[in-house]
Amino acid sequence: MYIIYILAGLGAGVVTGLAGLSAAVVITPLLVSVCGWASYDAVTVALASDVLASLLSAYTYYKNKNIDIKRGMLVTITAFLGTVVGSYCGYLFSQSQPDGLGYLSMLTTIFLGIKFLIKPITGGKESAAEESEKEGRNKTILAMVLGCFIGWVCGFTGSGGGILMLTVFTVVLGYNLKIAVGTSTMIMSIVALTGTVSHVSMGAVIQPIPMLVVVLSCLFGAWVSARFANRCEIKKLNRVVGVVLLILGVSTILLKVFG
Repeated sequence: MYIIYILAGLGAGVVTGLAGLSAAVVITPLLVSVCGWASYDAVTVALASDVLASLLSAYTYYKNKNIDIKRGMLVTITAFLGTVVGSYCGYLFSQSQPDGLGYLSMLTTIFLGIKFLIKPITGGKESAAEESEKEGRNKTILAMVLGCFIGWVCGFTGSGGGILMLTVFTVVLGYNLKIAVGTSTMIMSIVALTGTVSHVSMGAVIQPIPMLVVVLSCLFGAWVSARFANRCEIKKLNRVVGVVLLILGVSTILLKVFG
């Protein structure tokens, strides 16, 4: 079983380091379908893993001056509030549908895999768009509103937050891919921490040793993949991650249904 924990952590770290995805798109489906964990508990471990993996990725981008701290912190505030509410909603949902969060995470994994294959994120604009003061303020407000929704999604399902946040910074704010990934991973590390604390306070069952194995494996995977990410052509990365997520999502659902 510990082999599965290590593989789940490594796989989650790789997709986080390469594409800024939430660790939950790998960890939650594997823990639920293969290890038989309760969905709410699996989401808690995934969020805990996301904290360090996202923080490590964000630090890498920060060293290269690819984080917008000012706007990022504003979005973080609303994402924080959304995560707390989402965690509570996820708890209520898990009581009536114990396997619901797990299936939602599996379907999210498939969706993300298809998206990366069909419509990869190749970079957006060269830099943050030149804006008037009013335009910049309106975009920031919109980003904060969307951040609240993304926080709710992250707290509820434990997945999808990273890619949604990345979309906000590339489409709404017009950032290039590096600034978008750097800023979104900074936010996701804080959102994931909030989600973890909320889940634990609401009764998630923690298995310390398995959780530690997953978290450390995830951190190592993120560290290794982040070092090589900038050496790879972005379209190739999209295809590789897309195929991996698609296979993972389909296989975990089949294991859950027929296992």
